Amino acid sequence: MTLAVAPPDLDPHRLFANLEVPADWMGLRIVRETQTDRTLRDGKPQRNGQTTTWGAMVEVWVAGQMGYGATNRLDPAGLQQAAEMAYQQAQAAQDWGIPATPLPRPAAQGRYLSPYQRSLTSLSAGEINDLLAQICEHLRVSDQIVRTIANLTTTEAETWWLTTDGADIYQRVLHTLTHYEATSQVGAVVQQRSDNGMVARCYQGGLECFLSPDLWNRVTQIGEQALELAQAAECPIDTTTLVLAPDQMMLQIHESIGHPLELDRILGDERNYAGSSFVRPADFGHLQYGSPLMNVTFDPTVPGELASYPFDDTGVPAGREYLIREGVLLRGLGSLESQARSGLPGVACARACSWNRPPIDRMANLNLEPGEGSLAEVIAPIEAGIYMEANRSWSIDDYRRKFQFGCEYARRIENGQLTEVLRNPNYRGTTLEFWNRLSRVGGPQTWAMFGSPYCGKGEPNQAIRVGHGSPVCVFEGIEVFGGG
Repeated sequence: MTLAVAPPDLDPHRLFANLEVPADWMGLRIVRETQTDRTLRDGKPQRNGQTTTWGAMVEVWVAGQMGYGATNRLDPAGLQQAAEMAYQQAQAAQDWGIPATPLPRPAAQGRYLSPYQRSLTSLSAGEINDLLAQICEHLRVSDQIVRTIANLTTTEAETWWLTTDGADIYQRVLHTLTHYEATSQVGAVVQQRSDNGMVARCYQGGLECFLSPDLWNRVTQIGEQALELAQAAECPIDTTTLVLAPDQMMLQIHESIGHPLELDRILGDERNYAGSSFVRPADFGHLQYGSPLMNVTFDPTVPGELASYPFDDTGVPAGREYLIREGVLLRGLGSLESQARSGLPGVACARACSWNRPPIDRMANLNLEPGEGSLAEVIAPIEAGIYMEANRSWSIDDYRRKFQFGCEYARRIENGQLTEVLRNPNYRGTTLEFWNRLSRVGGPQTWAMFGSPYCGKGEPNQAIRVGHGSPVCVFEGIEVFGGG
């Protein structure tokens, strides 16, 4: 299926130059995105298609208010109509909009292309499906594996950003997402194991993200661990030392740090849909969010991480910033607009999921910086505890205080060693208490990055891509429990 095919002679600069509305400022964002999705279940194709979308968003600034107009008609008449719609919206907002602020759009210029080694088109559809069928076969390590899934999704997105005051930015981003899953059944017990969690292995890059050197070992391990879980003991109910692997830390960072630090939530914009935040404007610079071992950065500069970029969708240059340093909250996730409204420091995080959505405050790459030690060194002092991997379920309240998360796979820690496999592991806590119980942070050798392509927020909804990197982490005195 192909939607809104762009003209073959598309010239964003010429189209922008022809727009005429009496605005104080105007911007044009054109987006083309092509996504290919191939999924096999038990070796049989389930989805096998490609979608391309084209469209544009015109933004205008009139007397301190912003207006938006979107169109999938990339011709002079269609864009002019969108510009006039945006102008009328900005005029209508004069009596109802937020207090006028300085123009929150810099006149930046630049180009960006995702780093990659192998082109997304270097394999044919047939070759990809054959590989996915082989993955399903490798997942089925036993007749007790009752279902296998193998998925590869690739995306290529191009964005042009032009403004009347001279901004001129082009960004071409390549994404590769994989998901492999095995479901086992032993008697009445059914268990599921995946490749670090649901589509957690999503990166910027080409087919090297799919055909990685460890692919077949990972796939076989998924099947074997699915069998282990079906025969494992239930996770006990206890208050104990909890060790979280990077693939679960991804979810912990996302839900209990990322969302509560979004400035539009703190300002109340998302309260009726995605929720608010326990964080108050007065907390920045003072709140002890976690233990002194906690160092969290907003970092869209990491090569290969899912949400890396040099400019956000309003043309603001992006760089690495500490949000939390030695446990103290310093900075929020807020665009120039939210920074002007709140008077708080933010980052270059105005992002839109598509051409027909305005940019809003979003996470990008949000990472927990490493400490010291290998996994063996991190768990060596622990006499008794639980180690958990890969998110399976999550629940957190509207203010991002109380949470309960479930994982796919766990093992006991006894006298500094990983021992018995445990199924249905869960843990719960409250955000500030939990992060202040952080007692050890693993070194760079334990650090790994994962991500999510489906972080939802906004009205109308926007599902956007985010990345999270973390080392292994240890938390003291955490409630854990099973699913029985």
